[in-house]
Amino acid sequence: MLGKNHEAYEKNYYKKGSFLKELLHRFADDEVAGLSAGLAYFFLLSLFPFLIFLITLIGYLPLSQDAVLGVIRQYAPGESSQLIESNLAQILNHHNGGLLSFGIIATLWSASNGINAIVRSFNRAYEVEESRSFIVARGMAILLTVAMVFVILVALLLPVFGKEIGLFIFSTFGLSEQFLTAWNTARWLVSGIILFIVFTSLYFVAPNKRLHIKDCLAGSIFATVGWIAVSLAFSYYVSSFGNYTATYGSLGGIIVLMIWFYISGMVIMLGGELNALLYKRKVAK
Repeated sequence: MLGKNHEAYEKNYYKKGSFLKELLHRFADDEVAGLSAGLAYFFLLSLFPFLIFLITLIGYLPLSQDAVLGVIRQYAPGESSQLIESNLAQILNHHNGGLLSFGIIATLWSASNGINAIVRSFNRAYEVEESRSFIVARGMAILLTVAMVFVILVALLLPVFGKEIGLFIFSTFGLSEQFLTAWNTARWLVSGIILFIVFTSLYFVAPNKRLHIKDCLAGSIFATVGWIAVSLAFSYYVSSFGNYTATYGSLGGIIVLMIWFYISGMVIMLGGELNALLYKRKVAK
């Protein structure tokens, strides 16, 4: 009887409650801030193995090292991108044949730990327990990591091949130069589309809950737009106002990087909370 009363109360609460108020309530109750800090740690742990893997892999692809670093410079705060580039150059100076193998193993293990942290937070958002076995959960985390690596590679390759495709269409159909300008602009929108695909896949697969793709779209849009906006705004703040080097010395770049990862983790988890809240309200109708 008590269970039925609680269920009825919950349905009525999700029907009538203020959406923003409930989202803020869930933010506090589900400890999004604390979980984002843990996620930032896993991001940092997997960053350099992931970059080692990418930089080593581009030796077999029609890409330059600068193309990979260019993506980082596009969003990362100035001090962080300098830190990443200098440390990566130092690592690559000691290049050896096993670097790619190490990068793959370290990336898969470290990044899958980060995915596991996201899975736990999403399960909390949907109020479900993790019933999948360790092997299934870890396998899913590794598959998601591999998928993200593939998607990022596509995002890097498209600007290279996109230019060639645009020139081919331009010359074949005798289009105006305005087409090339529009095409070049559109090519750089690919990064946003790629992010949207990654977030949608993450929100769909990670929770231990049977969902439809449409149940994940709102959070994916929020996370895509939010992450790009927050990253660019934070980068502007760091370059224009924030002088972390004066406060933290040589650790300034690491502090900025950790704050960026922390904010990124919070945006990702908020997207999951948004999806979970919308799902609860849909079920309560």
